[in-house]
Amino acid sequence: MQRPILWIHGEAIGPANPALRAYPGRPAVFVFDSELLAGRSPTTGDPAGAAPQAVSLKRIGFLYECLLELPVSLRRGRVAAEVLAFARAHGADGLVTSAGTDPRVAAICAELERELPLQVLEPEPFVLLERDPDLGRFSRYWRRAEAEVWAGWSPGEV
Repeated sequence: MQRPILWIHGEAIGPANPALRAYPGRPAVFVFDSELLAGRSPTTGDPAGAAPQAVSLKRIGFLYECLLELPVSLRRGRVAAEVLAFARAHGADGLVTSAGTDPRVAAICAELERELPLQVLEPEPFVLLERDPDLGRFSRYWRRAEAEVWAGWSPGEV
């Protein structure tokens, strides 16, 4: 790939995103997924079978504020269609993104790969834990990761 665009998704919003680091200056896009925002994505439901719920305005605001700090264009709609439209608009010959744990990310990657070559980069872990964390809920992950985060931090680092 000589002219890739970067797809930034909700599992890697930040300056440490491996796609942003590997391809600085390349056009990047984040798509607010209309289906997910409305609670119609099958992966937004509870594993016990509860109905999916719409994404809260508080979460949308948090995502938006994080995205404002990145060199990324924002769109809303069907993710794969919007990413591909962005790629066409920039004359891209491929796509680069970061790996994710959400099955939606894998499904979107599969859809994108049917149209353009896709490179998926593994992010560096936030912290190293003895065993794989439960990524189903942030609070469960944070209970395990918090001690490691603060152990590696010093007051002079901000």
